[in-house]
Amino acid sequence: MPEVLKAPLVVEFPFTRSLGPVQSAFLTGLRERVVLGVKTLDGRTLVPPVEYDPVTAEEIRDLVEVAPTGTVTTWAWNHEPRRGQPLDTPFAWALVKLDGADTALLHALDAPGPDAVRTGMRVRIRWAEERSGAITDIACFEPYEGIAELTGHSGRFEDMVTGIVAPARLDYVYSPGRAQTGYINALSDQRTVGERCPSCRKVYVPPRGACPTCGVATSEQVEVGPRGTVTTYCIVNIKAKNLDIEVPYVYAHIALDGADLALHGRIGGISYDEVRMGLRVEPVWTQGGRYPDHYRPTGEPDADYETYKELL
Repeated sequence: MPEVLKAPLVVEFPFTRSLGPVQSAFLTGLRERVVLGVKTLDGRTLVPPVEYDPVTAEEIRDLVEVAPTGTVTTWAWNHEPRRGQPLDTPFAWALVKLDGADTALLHALDAPGPDAVRTGMRVRIRWAEERSGAITDIACFEPYEGIAELTGHSGRFEDMVTGIVAPARLDYVYSPGRAQTGYINALSDQRTVGERCPSCRKVYVPPRGACPTCGVATSEQVEVGPRGTVTTYCIVNIKAKNLDIEVPYVYAHIALDGADLALHGRIGGISYDEVRMGLRVEPVWTQGGRYPDHYRPTGEPDADYETYKELL
């Protein structure tokens, strides 16, 4: 059996959000080396602050300063820091209840090893040298036996932070599985293969390893195409970033000859306003390409609607 393919993939995008008055004051305070919490109606001080009481759901806006020193309530050692984490050497993730707060704040604790960390140990904030109004303005916590004095700050600042941009990133290894590995390997030879269901005898492209209708495992490979029929399509008028295709262009569902499921592809070699349902097309491969660059008209008469209506 051919080796199943796998590849590292990354999904990454900047997440932009606006801040309400409480979060705005909290992050602006971090920029100014001040930690603010919010006081509930029953007298609890929540850090990080929230805009609604998690118990009563009442709106809360009463900001109060807490100390940059506190006590570790629980922790876990991180042996291998990952990209984007606060420290690039092993550290502890710790929940720290700052002096004056009734809830704990999660952040990194810089310590020489797990033996140096314990529940109940005293710590303080190590501020980042450059601060912009983000949780990363706290570089980490560090061991400290003293108690810091409050500045008496009111929670009012000039040039408030009103929004943040947080990068979201997911690193993972993707494997297409046995069936799609065969499909991808065939594409590198400029062939398109699907798999036939042993029960309903339909051929599915791309194959998934099982019939989506019958739920039966599939293994019989069937070569389809290369020509096919446009079943449905859309006209794209917005240019995608990093995609070197001029708009407008057409993306279509194409039922390859011999297949019982339409796949999608770009239509080229014809004006976008001439593309139509039933148009007969064939793949165009670029030199060294691992999949068709686009599909172009074959010049054949359009397919009769009855021949592809079940594939819409």
